[in-house]
Amino acid sequence: MTTGIPQLSVKDLKQRIDNGETVFILDVREPFEYQIANIGGTLIPMNDVPQRLSEIPRDREIVVQCKSGGRSQRVAEFLQQNGYVKVANLAGGILAWATEIDPKVPKY
Repeated sequence: MTTGIPQLSVKDLKQRIDNGETVFILDVREPFEYQIANIGGTLIPMNDVPQRLSEIPRDREIVVQCKSGGRSQRVAEFLQQNGYVKVANLAGGILAWATEIDPKVPKY
């Protein structure tokens, strides 16, 4: 099912951010979702990704994030098919982040 896309846990992402790594977080939710809760990612809604590939750097690791991990998995696969080499899916999405990392992040 994962089709070769690495699944990054929210704990691993938090650790990498804390270590000062510049991870490109691609948030593929809708703008209204981003307004409710976000972890500072770049918002490009899933349906806009094909037209906005130029905004997604090819020379950095991309961590794709959504609400629970489904949309981000599909976008990660799409990016991989379009030549992006370092792509990971944030397992559990922002719901996992709110549960395991920051309970102040609203769940919706």
